[in-house]
Amino acid sequence: MTNVPEIFASSVFNDAVMRQRLPKDTYDALLSTIKEGKRLDISVANVVANAMKNWAVEKGATHYTHWFQPMTGITAEKHDSFISPTSDGRIIMEFSGKSLVQGEPDASSFPSGGLRATFEARGYTAWDPTSYAFIKGNTLCIPTAFCSYSGHALDKKTPLLRSMEALNKQAMRIMKLFGKNDVKCVRPCVGPEQEYFLIDKEMYDKRKDLIYTGRTLFGAKSPKGQEMEDHYFGSIKPKVAAFMEELNEELWKLGILAKTEHNEVSPAQHELAPIYTTLNIATDHNQLTMEMLQRVAKKHGLVCLLHEKPFAGVNGSGKHNNWSLETDTGINLLSPGDTPYQNARFLLFLSAVIQAVDDYQDLLRLSVATAGNDHRLGANEAPPAVVSVFLGDELTEILEALEKDKPYNAAEKTLLRLGVHVLPRLPKDTTDRNRTSPFAFTGNKFEFRMLGSSNSIACANIMLNAAVAESLCQYADRLEGAEDFNGELQKLIRETIKNHKRIIFNGNGYDEKWIEEATKVRGLFNFKTTPDCMPRLVCEKNVSLLTKHKVYSVEELHSRCDIMLDNYCKTVNIEALTMIDMARKDILPAVSGYVKDLSETALSKKAACPAASCAFEEKLIGRLSKLTELIDIRTEELEKKLIYAKGNANVVSLSAAYRDEVIPAMQILREVADEAETLTADKYWPFPAYGQLLFGVR
Repeated sequence: MTNVPEIFASSVFNDAVMRQRLPKDTYDALLSTIKEGKRLDISVANVVANAMKNWAVEKGATHYTHWFQPMTGITAEKHDSFISPTSDGRIIMEFSGKSLVQGEPDASSFPSGGLRATFEARGYTAWDPTSYAFIKGNTLCIPTAFCSYSGHALDKKTPLLRSMEALNKQAMRIMKLFGKNDVKCVRPCVGPEQEYFLIDKEMYDKRKDLIYTGRTLFGAKSPKGQEMEDHYFGSIKPKVAAFMEELNEELWKLGILAKTEHNEVSPAQHELAPIYTTLNIATDHNQLTMEMLQRVAKKHGLVCLLHEKPFAGVNGSGKHNNWSLETDTGINLLSPGDTPYQNARFLLFLSAVIQAVDDYQDLLRLSVATAGNDHRLGANEAPPAVVSVFLGDELTEILEALEKDKPYNAAEKTLLRLGVHVLPRLPKDTTDRNRTSPFAFTGNKFEFRMLGSSNSIACANIMLNAAVAESLCQYADRLEGAEDFNGELQKLIRETIKNHKRIIFNGNGYDEKWIEEATKVRGLFNFKTTPDCMPRLVCEKNVSLLTKHKVYSVEELHSRCDIMLDNYCKTVNIEALTMIDMARKDILPAVSGYVKDLSETALSKKAACPAASCAFEEKLIGRLSKLTELIDIRTEELEKKLIYAKGNANVVSLSAAYRDEVIPAMQILREVADEAETLTADKYWPFPAYGQLLFGVR
């Protein structure tokens, strides 16, 4: 029986360990660095490094690494041992403050989007003391930021920390206006719900598409899918339960607050949800969670698929980003309060989020844009590509009453006067959670549902933090100079609601009528693909926002636009090449072999009995022969589309060519290949079928 309190965070050099192992003056200095951003003296770093090394060695660590998050979408690490030679031919275990604070990995092969020349291989990692070091295997992992020789951010952590700093700066201005001088910091807190698929490893190994791309590029629907909805919250199968048990233990050792686990809607699909924590730590933890999902699965003869749409015809996987703001004194700023003062503060922060989502809906959309997520957004299990905010009927009515200066409470028939009229309690949202909304208020937080399952949560939260920081900045500029604070506050909230209510939608996001209303009547964006939205990253409005709050430099923004579009092109290119390979080397030979055996069967029947009917064989041979011809033709067409696409030198036009030419060619090839699968005997088909993949784990 696992003793959870005993193992929890046992592999983490956290605050409790630091208090125990560090001298008080060193601990206090480090705490000042963590909480106030003060510069860490090298003498302090040396003491911390030695204590960290001793703790890690006691737990069996032999190496250390600066663990960072480059623009590849995964984490990176270069391991160095603690050993240092002595004059007598022996070794000692050493780890200096300099090694702790800064590393120097080779940066030459990481995506940079033009931020460095090819010959500038040097990159630097810098310790992030706000995220605790941890042990993974025999290695001490030190969370770090990653930058180029010229000082540009080459990772996702650096802009995330900048965005948190920008949001804190503006939120603190608002808190001071409300007289909360005891508050020293405002932090975004996040709890990312992680969806994933588990399939049998032996079947996975027989599918090139899953191995090379993470999703099935071919596959006819199985007789049963998710239509019975009997997998959702159903009894967890023993093999999956054993996997989840070990996964929880590994996550708990790393201090990850894994809380909820259950079966999701699709067969073979599951979900894990943690308890909320500070955004920077939540981001690191989610990266570790994805790594552990895949690592532990293999130990159980399973493979964890994190692709957004690994199977056609059933739900894909998302990652729901639950976001709120919390002070260092424990106040959730998105929680409705019991007093007029708390109501007013809540409504101001609520207004800031609504305005941020409306003003920068394009940034939120592009922050979740990938080739994989393009397959998912707008499908029946995911929000549409149109960004909107769900508030629920009750909260929407309150905002409408404020906007129009009319009574809200039907019983009292009173006007809402923030800070003047006593509003005993502003109720929480009492309506059902809206699964179709991209951005839904759920009582004391917002749930951003557009993230794909393989996405780093850093990108979406960077944009959300920056956009809300801008709203708060505008409010603080206006309210700091107001003669009548309460009156100006009321006016500000009313104007914000009026100017940004187009983004509020409480209905069915799947309804085509809503998409038409959103785009044609309300003027909201509808970016269906990555090439549609990614260039918006470098439009003037967005560059102005992100540079103003020092989240990105102009050069970093252009680099990221190029990196994301280049990643999209490479992803689609690999998928197309894999389809061509599978069609020519596996599908065509398999179907042809089946046709050959059918022909021989028909000839044998005729030889045995000349009057025998071979209608079945002849009909099937005719259908399969036509399909093999079409598969061959469409494979050649796909190959030609690839050659055409690669003729575009500019990454923007190249991504558009992959979207408009290559992907449609992939789809029409799949259609005929999937039809051939439905007509080919199982023993001839070269890959495990959908039914085997989705229902193969028992």
